[in-house]
Amino acid sequence: MSAPFVERITSHVGDVGGLPIQRSLPNKARRTVGAWCFADHAGPATLPPERRMNVGPHPHTGLSTFSWMIEGEILHRDSLGSEQVLRPGQVNLMTAGHGISHSEESLSDRIHLAQLWIALPDAERERAPSFQHFPVLPRVSLDEGWDATVLVGELAGRTSPVPSFTPLLGVDLAASGPACTTLALDARFEHGVMLLEGEVEVSVAGHDAVETVAPGTLLYLGAGCESVELRCAAASRLLLLGGEPWATPPLLWWNFVGREPAEMQVWADDWASADGGRFGVVEGYVGPRLSVPPVPALKMPG
Repeated sequence: MSAPFVERITSHVGDVGGLPIQRSLPNKARRTVGAWCFADHAGPATLPPERRMNVGPHPHTGLSTFSWMIEGEILHRDSLGSEQVLRPGQVNLMTAGHGISHSEESLSDRIHLAQLWIALPDAERERAPSFQHFPVLPRVSLDEGWDATVLVGELAGRTSPVPSFTPLLGVDLAASGPACTTLALDARFEHGVMLLEGEVEVSVAGHDAVETVAPGTLLYLGAGCESVELRCAAASRLLLLGGEPWATPPLLWWNFVGREPAEMQVWADDWASADGGRFGVVEGYVGPRLSVPPVPALKMPG
């Protein structure tokens, strides 16, 4: 058996609604890890009240947004009429399907979260939109100091209540000091180790080198990897993401996930209409919605 493919991906730095972020996916080096097609690490940051994160109403289609809160509180509103505060240890899952719009407002000065997108498969990407809140997720203590929260999928006999339309894994792993564990992986999946805090040594079964990963780096593990060892000397936190590889990556532009460039113009025109078209209206938010930028010349994914 050949050694699993391992690749280091450097995040690019940006800003969302006043909150600093590091974006690991999509990236020139790699567009997806399974159906995970977008991965932002937001914060940790302490912002003055006048600069709290505030993202006005904006549209989504063809995806699920997955928000995992580590510190702080965010108020979610959407065009279905949902209004939900997301608190530490909780997940908001918004499945856009045919189309939805939402806003996000920080209710605290301190913010630290992961915001991820999951591309919907062809059979589900036009489904009716929905919103779900998960206040409690399964937790398990692993070997020698690592604590895991199972965000989606299954780990160590614990299964998350968060649904998915494709086989997925999402786990938050945190250690308050020196820690080491070996995790068995589904060899059918590709995986990504996304550092949020601290520094972790990653030993991949069948891969000779030990990779040291810090925030701003995602370590990609190709399909065929059966286990991984995670070791840290001080407090650290990471996300382990996984899923079955997609034959053809989806096409991403602005807040949309599609398959063909022509779809993007249709969706942009819908959002630009007075009533938001398929995306509807977010009630209760005070302020303007985000304007759709001009659609550029887009290339088919490949």
